[in-house]
Amino acid sequence: MVHQRFPTPAVGMLMFCAVVSCSVTGRCEDEEPTPPLGLPPVYYPDDNLYSKERAALGKLLYFDKRLSSDGTVSCSSCHLVKYAFTDGAAVATGINGQTGGRSAPTAINRGYSTAQFWDGRAPSLEAQAIGPIASPIEMTNEKDPERAHQTCVDRLHKVPEYRARFSKAYGDENFTIEDVGKAIATFERTIMSGNSPFDRYKNGAKDAMSASAIRGKDIFFNKTACDSCHLGFNFTDGSYANIGIGMDKPSPDLGRYVVSKREEDKGAFKTPTLREIEHTGPYMHDGRLKTLEEVIEHYDKGGIANPYLDERLKPLKLSKQDKQDLVAFLKSLSGEGWRMKPPASFPPSKE
Repeated sequence: MVHQRFPTPAVGMLMFCAVVSCSVTGRCEDEEPTPPLGLPPVYYPDDNLYSKERAALGKLLYFDKRLSSDGTVSCSSCHLVKYAFTDGAAVATGINGQTGGRSAPTAINRGYSTAQFWDGRAPSLEAQAIGPIASPIEMTNEKDPERAHQTCVDRLHKVPEYRARFSKAYGDENFTIEDVGKAIATFERTIMSGNSPFDRYKNGAKDAMSASAIRGKDIFFNKTACDSCHLGFNFTDGSYANIGIGMDKPSPDLGRYVVSKREEDKGAFKTPTLREIEHTGPYMHDGRLKTLEEVIEHYDKGGIANPYLDERLKPLKLSKQDKQDLVAFLKSLSGEGWRMKPPASFPPSKE
């Protein structure tokens, strides 16, 4: 059964004005945040266009632990600002101290990707935002996903300010879990990293990068062809690759295969962005590599042999200097636009 939601006259007028504004301009009236140097505009879907109200609401929800069953875990628990929106751990820790089998990828520049998670199981940022709320090892004590989502929404409905904010942002105070996902996704699309030394160097400031980083850039793009996977402004092609990580275990995590069921996807995981890679360790989907030096050693050896290893991986035979220069280049991809302060307080629940 589909339940229609009828707004109050005042809210209806607000919705009418918003629709008129968006239909004329193609965007809601608020200007989207200007991306830092090196990044293009972020795509906002037609059913979730940017507004300041939506982004502000999403930020509150992102940091609010009341999204979890016992009020101990928020989105930011696994994606902390101080760790460049990761958690600095090998694998993520959720409700009741439970740990998963994969690391928490950075939330930085996620607005430039469609499919989300290491295995791409979420088709959008909106879908990703509500996924953990229904996960028994992440944010809920419920076993049924629909019930987990509904109980979360019921908790948030007890917060008068949230109802008012959803009414202003989305036209109805009787918000759903889909609305929660939209608000969080809007905020997440504002988490960007650009204007790095590499961006400034590319833009003409030849003193923005060190000599070592410039040598590393040449190695990255030419000698090792790292950009065959880590390409474009966000240093990722958004696809999935088996580089051998985890395939040396008796029962390996099969990654993308679990979603696609394609034999060639066994052991394949999403190619992550290299933006802020200096700050997002430990590395790989299982967090086994602690440093960038270890990551380069992994690739220098040609990955870990297995039947599904990406054919692009070959021993690189890098010199010690080459490796140092590559690390210097990777560090030159650290920029700005993502550092922020969490909310100082949260709206109180109704007594």
